[in-house]
Amino acid sequence: MINLAQKVGEALSARGLKVATAESCTGGWVAQAVTSVAGSSEWFECGFVSYSNTAKQRMLGVEAEVLERSGAVSEPVVAQMAEGALRNSDADIAVAISGIAGPGGGSEDKPVGTVWLAWAIAGHPTVTCLSFFSGDRDAIRQQAVEQALEGVLAYLPR
Repeated sequence: MINLAQKVGEALSARGLKVATAESCTGGWVAQAVTSVAGSSEWFECGFVSYSNTAKQRMLGVEAEVLERSGAVSEPVVAQMAEGALRNSDADIAVAISGIAGPGGGSEDKPVGTVWLAWAIAGHPTVTCLSFFSGDRDAIRQQAVEQALEGVLAYLPR
């Protein structure tokens, strides 16, 4: 994962851009991965760990009615998380993650391993992705972190 975070750093540095994170189920793991890279202060702006719905509302501006209607693990919530991280920072791109890492908390509609990701890029439409990861709690969270970083690389403006 360090190699992937290093690639993200190189890509951001080459463009003079900064990234912010908005994390729920990963608990700051994306921020930890990128700050493991020496020199990340050049391209990492900040991270928001918003585990509770209240924190998502207060820190990132996620709308209460959207949380009520769609649930925390949903496309509209993760999009608002990414957009809130972008709005509340000096970053150029923000990545957000909300999911069910288990072992409990899953349902028929949203089983354990369900993870929504979003990337908000200044001046571009927000991109979202629904993934279904497998394994134990750590494996699900690790896969989400890797996909978050891969998405930053994929969606960076050229």
